[in-house]
Amino acid sequence: MLGVLAAAHVSAQAPRSGEVVLATTTSVRDAGLLAVLLPPFERRTGLRVKVIAVGSGEAMELGKRGEADILIVHDPAGEEAFMAGGFGVERLALMRNWFVIVGPPADPARIRARGAVDAMRAIARSGSLFLSRDDRSGTNVKEDRLWELAGVAPQRAWYRESGQGMSATLQIASELGAYTLTDIGTFLSHQSPLDLAILVEGDSVLVNPYHILLPDPGRFPWIDAAGARLLAGYLLEPATQNAIDSFRRAEFGRGLFEGVIGSVPPEPPARGPTSETAFLTPDS
Repeated sequence: MLGVLAAAHVSAQAPRSGEVVLATTTSVRDAGLLAVLLPPFERRTGLRVKVIAVGSGEAMELGKRGEADILIVHDPAGEEAFMAGGFGVERLALMRNWFVIVGPPADPARIRARGAVDAMRAIARSGSLFLSRDDRSGTNVKEDRLWELAGVAPQRAWYRESGQGMSATLQIASELGAYTLTDIGTFLSHQSPLDLAILVEGDSVLVNPYHILLPDPGRFPWIDAAGARLLAGYLLEPATQNAIDSFRRAEFGRGLFEGVIGSVPPEPPARGPTSETAFLTPDS
């Protein structure tokens, strides 16, 4: 697949539309990564990238209607269904980071340092508030999977939905003193002045892969397929991958994302698989 993209060098002539529509998960925008990656691409190509930041599920719905030229999403099962349904021509690994469970520093459910599935059970047993995004995002899909693995059906007495993106959900969770699931990049980018702490991280079930999806121009002839390929190729260039690896690393002492081609070795999980997740094949 990379061989196909190699022919679409960023130096190629820009499509006539002058604009590439990127539908992306909110976590990539909220962490500030797009603000670093996109300006060099726009200067080199003369193209403007119009960003539509929504949950991964909504981003793929835009792709299914031909309303976006390129997608960045993090819902592996949904991505596979998108491709199987004939809506895309390529699915390309872009980067990864990790989900973490955050909550009140006092940790009333006592989940600190537990495995992710056991932590969800402990939250349910304690009746502590949990805030869900409930927005069909990749984070929401992962949360639902964790409840499923835990054998827990969330109850209205302690379960709340924000219907918002990740940064807004973190703010609400902080105000409510609730637990929530978040990607590490968005949390670190917004942790001040939140009254939340990372309580569970490093479990293998919390890996969070991001992929590029290219919608099928045969199905949607009006999309800017050439511009989308230019952007995809740029995002997978070694220099861009290195920029992903180094993004805010000095600031936080850890990478917010790990490129798939970058020079910085991937960071291993802080913990291995827990007893609840050892039998699973990671979603990625």
